[in-house]
Amino acid sequence: MRNFAALPVVIAGLVLVAATAVAADRTAPSKSHFVFKDAQGKTQSAEIVTKYQPNKIVYPFAKVDPKIDPKLRRAATIAEERAHAHSGSRCWHYVKEALVAAGVVSSRPKSELAKDAGQELVSSYGFKKLAVRDPFAAPVGAVLVYGAKRAPGHVEIRTRDGFVSDFRSKKPSPRPLLGVYAKS
Repeated sequence: MRNFAALPVVIAGLVLVAATAVAADRTAPSKSHFVFKDAQGKTQSAEIVTKYQPNKIVYPFAKVDPKIDPKLRRAATIAEERAHAHSGSRCWHYVKEALVAAGVVSSRPKSELAKDAGQELVSSYGFKKLAVRDPFAAPVGAVLVYGAKRAPGHVEIRTRDGFVSDFRSKKPSPRPLLGVYAKS
């Protein structure tokens, strides 16, 4: 008789263990999903990326515009040769030097702030503002001028595969683009 009295206790224990296992299985993370609780306490899951994505982000090459002064392309090459890997906060200085060395401008521009470069290039050196709003659409050799509220701004020259000032970059500056300038 003693064996029959213990039987309901054993059965109840087995049912409890099975119910716990089923509940744990529902919330247990699978190998393809990451399970977490969001800010509201709801259980959420996200797919786990396990394979390498072979498609790199590719930035478009710049086009050579035959209407633009070839000396600007030479200025881009000179700036690229003199540029560093990281910024030294001397973008307008390096762009000025490249423009003078390539013979694009006859004398060194006098403006101090990079965000004033476009205005000076147009008024004193015969540059024209191009109808380009996307830095990637700027032709090789174009001078891109960026603004900033309380900062001096940024200036860079478009190269075949990126942008250059006192440093090289595959991506344009994140600052607001004031204008793209070139000389015919």
